[in-house]
Amino acid sequence: QVQLVESGGGLVQAGGSLRLSCAASGRTFSGYAMGWFRQSPGNEREFVAAIGWRGITTLYADSVKGRFTISRDNAKNTVYLQMNRLIPEDTAVYYCAANRGSASTVVAGRNDYWGQGTQVIVSS
Repeated sequence: QVQLVESGGGLVQAGGSLRLSCAASGRTFSGYAMGWFRQSPGNEREFVAAIGWRGITTLYADSVKGRFTISRDNAKNTVYLQMNRLIPEDTAVYYCAANRGSASTVVAGRNDYWGQGTQVIVSS
């Protein structure tokens, strides 16, 4: 089992920044690809970013490319999502996910573990 706990969400003005963190416990964190998804009211959960277990491969949704950066610290069992130049459309609950496969497998959404989510609200 892997337990994932997100933090760092909150209210921010458009153009601002937030950094989300996802702390993992349980099985060996470094063996898992990790990712971030988000879900806003009335919409399905969508992929945001993914990172391979070594931190070399990163993948992004087109909507966040150039604004968001995913990274990980295997020594701290933590994955991060740095979100810059936020826009109101980024408002959502953000979820962390873990996958025994690759970053590409994370994108497909068939992940092994999910966190409970952290709310991000971007005001205009």
